[in-house]
Amino acid sequence: MHVPALVQFLEGLAENNNRPWFLHNKPAYDILREEFQTLVGEVIQKTAKFDKSIEHLDPKKSMFRIYRDTRFSKNKDPYKTHFSAVIGDKKTGDPCYYFQITHEGKLGGGGGIYMPEPPALKKIREAIVEDSASFTKLMKNKKFTARFGGLMDEDRLQRPPKGFPADHPHIEAIKNRHFFGWHEQSIAKRAPKDLAGEVAAQFADAEPLVTWLRGVLKR
Repeated sequence: MHVPALVQFLEGLAENNNRPWFLHNKPAYDILREEFQTLVGEVIQKTAKFDKSIEHLDPKKSMFRIYRDTRFSKNKDPYKTHFSAVIGDKKTGDPCYYFQITHEGKLGGGGGIYMPEPPALKKIREAIVEDSASFTKLMKNKKFTARFGGLMDEDRLQRPPKGFPADHPHIEAIKNRHFFGWHEQSIAKRAPKDLAGEVAAQFADAEPLVTWLRGVLKR
């Protein structure tokens, strides 16, 4: 993956988020998307070494479209300004891995579950209460905490959800709407020599959370 070329393209797209510009630059986009598909394939191969459940994934189907769904959004820009892929089943909403490269030259990646459906969210919160020991162990995992610093707190509730004790040791986690480890780093000036390896390393540090969530949601 030629990171400088991708970032340059995305920067241009961010400044000219319109159909004429995109169509004029589509030959460059097609090349970059093909390179990104190769990268996703390499990431899947490396991730499968520690998570066999994803070894069957199709890189092409793992990638997200660059076209935005503007039907229910105030932002009517037609294109996303990042390339991204989910390493998992996009249709089921099961715990998975995800990474993206943005127009700002940032590599973001991690794993867990984002925006789980209400029944799944309730199940995760109940598991934290009923099996605090295993969740405590997870939150003390050295690789997970070193990489992510804990769970992302985006959209966290201000108050405990109904039916959950406000004095629980993990009440801040219980208030989460997402259970995801997320890490960002700049790769604009110096991309890792083994970009797929770097992404897979982020996933490896998120794997304890992904595995714990899978176990909870299968109960």
